[in-house]
Amino acid sequence: MPPHRDTPQHRDTPTHRDTPTSSGHAYRDLFRTPEFTPLFVTSALQTAASTTGGLALGTRVYEATSSPFLSALSMFGPSLAQVVGATTLLSAADRLPPRAATTGLALVFAVATATLALPGLPLWAVFAVIAAQGLVASLGGGVRWGLLNEILPKEAYLPGRSLFNMMSGFMQIGGYATGGALVALLSPTLTLLVSAALYAAAALLSRAGLTRRPPRADGRPSVAATWRTNAHLWSSAPRRRLYLGLWIPNGLVVGCESLFVAYDPERAGLLFACAALGMLAGDLTVGRLLPPRLRTRLATPLLLLLAAPYLLFALRPSAPVAAVCAALASVGFGASLIQQQLLLTLVPSRLTGHALGLHSAGMLTLQGLSAALAGTIAQLTSPGAAMAVMAGASLVVTVVLWAAGLREPVHEERGAASGPTAPAHHDRERERPAPS
Repeated sequence: MPPHRDTPQHRDTPTHRDTPTSSGHAYRDLFRTPEFTPLFVTSALQTAASTTGGLALGTRVYEATSSPFLSALSMFGPSLAQVVGATTLLSAADRLPPRAATTGLALVFAVATATLALPGLPLWAVFAVIAAQGLVASLGGGVRWGLLNEILPKEAYLPGRSLFNMMSGFMQIGGYATGGALVALLSPTLTLLVSAALYAAAALLSRAGLTRRPPRADGRPSVAATWRTNAHLWSSAPRRRLYLGLWIPNGLVVGCESLFVAYDPERAGLLFACAALGMLAGDLTVGRLLPPRLRTRLATPLLLLLAAPYLLFALRPSAPVAAVCAALASVGFGASLIQQQLLLTLVPSRLTGHALGLHSAGMLTLQGLSAALAGTIAQLTSPGAAMAVMAGASLVVTVVLWAAGLREPVHEERGAASGPTAPAHHDRERERPAPS
């Protein structure tokens, strides 16, 4: 493999120096950057496949078992395997060619989703397949977001990530609406086959549209390299608090969302779509409308907003009220944009894929654990009561991390509010090479 560079390769190429995109430019400027469009569309297809197939699988499992726990676990259970991948495979995010990794991951998901559509597949086999999906998916975030950071100039990452999140919101709205319609008109099995076809299309586009690039870091992927880099990333107190803020409040609220099918099976698609609409509004606000100084100070309030509306589900609100609560709460997901931007300032450029992959894998792991926990609580009480418990826990964690941040000095140049979202000072180790 070619030697790694401490400076991202794109900064040495004329195409990126000439790119007009910046945080102050329109979103359309991003599409003038080479490779941004195929990566964007590939991710859109995968999001559509994930939402459509997830709803179909959750419905299929609920119809077969009548269990809120198993239904939630079937939709969000793959996230539980992310922790295994994050501790064993994540070094590959920066040590594999991005195009090959992106294409291969989409193909694996196409095959796995088609397997889930097999008639008569026993329940244990369903969960074995989705566990394997989660293990492989632990690389997905690191590969995708590391490549995005490599494609775009440094100042364009936040608007670029915002646009990806907005796309995810649109595709989730369309995916859940389409998935609900397909499940009702056809069957969960046929809907899973549609999802597999979308994954296959994403693989073809990735292979045809992305440029062959060398890995960002040298060396072979290995468990030892993954552990060493994880230890380096975790060794900084500001990074630790930032990671916890990215993982826990978000994950607990997704535990609330995992109970939509059990809360209202007939209108679960509506609830998921409204939640996606709220996430879209939050990403647009954070990515384009808020000035940078104000943006960093709103991260903790956004995390509080993310959980608070779900407290009302203890009162068993009607479907329209529940939909409004889900949409309002999901505006708070915009906090993750601020957190990711801050994370990039605390890691060496050659480790951005691994660092962002650790964020993604940890977040999804917490989402899977939260889905399992929420399903268990719902089994013992009710879906609405379980949502309120998960939301209350998210609020407590956010406040605790915010209070911990008050005890750390804030660097003047950052202007960042103390809380679970912001490093309190410059990480003096961020330019030190991580062991590999």
